[in-house]
Amino acid sequence: MIFLQENKALIAKRAGETLRIEPWGPDALRVRAFMYDDASSRDWALTEIPAASDSRITIGEEDFWVGDGTISKTPCAEIVNGRIRATVNFAGVLSFYRDGSLILREYFRFYGGTLAKTSRCLKIVNREWKGIIGASDYQLTVRFDPNEGEKIYGMGQYQQPCLNLKGSMLELAQRNSQISVPFMVSSLGYGFLWNNPAVGRVTFAANQTEWIARATKQMDYWITAGDGPKDILEKYTAVTGRAPMFPENLMGLWQCKLRYRTQDEVLEVARKYREEGIHIDQIVIDFFHWTVQGDWKFDKTYWPDPKAMIDELHAMGIRVIVSVWPSVDRRSENFGPMMERGLLIRTERGAAQTYDYQGDCVEIDPFNPETRKYIWEVCKRNYADLGIDGFWLDNSEPDYGVYDFENYRYCEGPALTCSNLYPQMFSRAFFEPMSEGANEAPVNLLRCGWAGSQKYGNVIWSGDVPSTFESFREQLQAGLNIGLAGIPWWTTDIGGFMTDDVNDPDFRQLLIRWYQFAVYSAVLRMHGDRGPYNIPPLDERDWGGGYLHTGQPNELWSYGEENYRIMRKFYDIRIALHDYIAGLYKEAHETGAPLIRTMFFEFPEDGKCWELQDQYMFGSRYLVAPVLYLNQFEREVYLPAGEWKNINTGEKLQGGKTVAVKAPIDEIPVFEKM
Repeated sequence: MIFLQENKALIAKRAGETLRIEPWGPDALRVRAFMYDDASSRDWALTEIPAASDSRITIGEEDFWVGDGTISKTPCAEIVNGRIRATVNFAGVLSFYRDGSLILREYFRFYGGTLAKTSRCLKIVNREWKGIIGASDYQLTVRFDPNEGEKIYGMGQYQQPCLNLKGSMLELAQRNSQISVPFMVSSLGYGFLWNNPAVGRVTFAANQTEWIARATKQMDYWITAGDGPKDILEKYTAVTGRAPMFPENLMGLWQCKLRYRTQDEVLEVARKYREEGIHIDQIVIDFFHWTVQGDWKFDKTYWPDPKAMIDELHAMGIRVIVSVWPSVDRRSENFGPMMERGLLIRTERGAAQTYDYQGDCVEIDPFNPETRKYIWEVCKRNYADLGIDGFWLDNSEPDYGVYDFENYRYCEGPALTCSNLYPQMFSRAFFEPMSEGANEAPVNLLRCGWAGSQKYGNVIWSGDVPSTFESFREQLQAGLNIGLAGIPWWTTDIGGFMTDDVNDPDFRQLLIRWYQFAVYSAVLRMHGDRGPYNIPPLDERDWGGGYLHTGQPNELWSYGEENYRIMRKFYDIRIALHDYIAGLYKEAHETGAPLIRTMFFEFPEDGKCWELQDQYMFGSRYLVAPVLYLNQFEREVYLPAGEWKNINTGEKLQGGKTVAVKAPIDEIPVFEKM
């Protein structure tokens, strides 16, 4: 092993590999490695200029047990930046320390470890570069020793019941309702970003942690030490970006359904809300308001004068957002020009098709700046110039017909090397031109994101999830973990997306419980595909805005008088919280803190809070305990130390204990920290 110092960076070379470790913000290090070729210039998620920091580098020797009972000297080195220290031994094995305590060490089981304490004849190395036949890329595997008792959080959004991810295997790939944001927060006081958009996998097993990139040229990760989750997240978002200031006139109710088929339906709903004395901040026009996918324009048959519709909605103080998909049907007027100019995803073999829902489609390649320019020019002409305020960038993973990532290629390279960045590039096609000369940040709705997506005005929702209590419980874990991965603007379809029968009393109970939860989250948004499907299509064509089915009504009054009363009650609660919510959005902008927070985010010294996953903090003041089971009308709530007030009864309680709380259908247990 050869060690060098290059300005503030420590360089280590061995067996064709170059390892580079350098300070990257306070108490943080960026670690990169590559084989033979020069390092990539891509910073991926690390887009922000890090705050000034320094390093202390020492190159020396350490004792090495030879095997016959003798000790020899071998080269070693260390780099220190504030509270974090990294050491590298003669075999290139990295160890990281926070305030002198070991927090992470690479897994190395090969004869000849430091003092041979971890030596084995297994021939398993810490960084494994496996060449891909016929390509210049490698499959990269990076291994770390496990830490007994460690808890791991963040990593984006996965549809599973686990909040603590220790013991989980997570696919590093984007799918409908799965969002890979590869940043983890450890209970040991460090944060770790896998700064690589390649498709792969991470396993946080009891015997080792293993990160895999299926095709890449470079290892790249960032690690920081902190006092707790707040400090760690603040440091992470300082180098990856923070959400803009959220517009105050979007903090109330967003109205949506599958799907408003005509401009008359949209106006009818908006007028009814006005008559009821309920202000909706934004109304969403969902998919197939267009002619075919990729035309990105209103079907004039059912939307004859969209500008007049938008003007009337604006006069009511309602913003308008429309659905835009990245899929381009072969029948679209844009398919030929985009295919000819190389603006669509390429397939490596077989037919040129990437998506097959309601058409034979190929999706756009947003890695290509010409693609981003093309789609924005079309959407500006057909939507923004009419007054449309924002875009619902659906299917933004993208939603492939088959998730065979090795069969797709972007102008950036093979999908295996970079596909996780796709939703972020799609969002930038709209955010960047919309930001030019704007008085406030654009707000667009997306179904996916990656590390750093928070800085591009993305409200991310949890995807097309089932309308079940099981799914509801999973959304809570998803929302808490994606917040710890730096994405504060997160929401769900209230009641879930897929409903067979809106008249089912069990579904209506779920809807109410989900709605109550949504009131105490970042975005209150009504949406869902509501069965039964007994509403006939508007015409018999196999294209255009009239042929596809629509769901049942999904407005607040659509579920009976008693449910309307409850939703109206909680709507009023949401409006009363406006100033508080505005403060939370400001905090997210300034520090990266999520709006919905794990209990340990606010109470890191309370060991009980690290075990809880069925209650959360809405900001620092309100403890929220959603009702997560059918026919549950009482539940236990843990109150950390201090004084708490039950906002439903006014009762004041001392914390440090678990209490039983009544939860009738028109109440959700919420406690205010006094």
